[in-house]
Amino acid sequence: MSDPHPTTTPPLKERRCVPCDQRTPAVDGPTTALLLPEVQGFSIDGGKLTKAYRFPDFKSALVFVNRVGAIAEEECHHPDVELSYGKVQLQIFTHAIGALSINDFILAAKVDAAYVQS
Repeated sequence: MSDPHPTTTPPLKERRCVPCDQRTPAVDGPTTALLLPEVQGFSIDGGKLTKAYRFPDFKSALVFVNRVGAIAEEECHHPDVELSYGKVQLQIFTHAIGALSINDFILAAKVDAAYVQS
């Protein structure tokens, strides 16, 4: 039996997204409260994880968007991405259920790790 306690599970950025469909469970309020600190800077707005990343120019922002795209393809979980000069805005949620799932937090953590490396 797996341990449900987040302190004994791998960090989100080390986990993998799992395929989802309409039966995928949404995360509940207490679980969200436990997971949100692992994706610092993300907030929940309209049932979606959102965050804006800042860059010195368009080219740097575009490089980051391409990293996000590679991560999304690897995880088979795709965020909504808005690119503008010096800014990338992400919205992450599980389209199949119209809510947040564990996959959203995993993807957010992986994206943040890619940002730190840039």
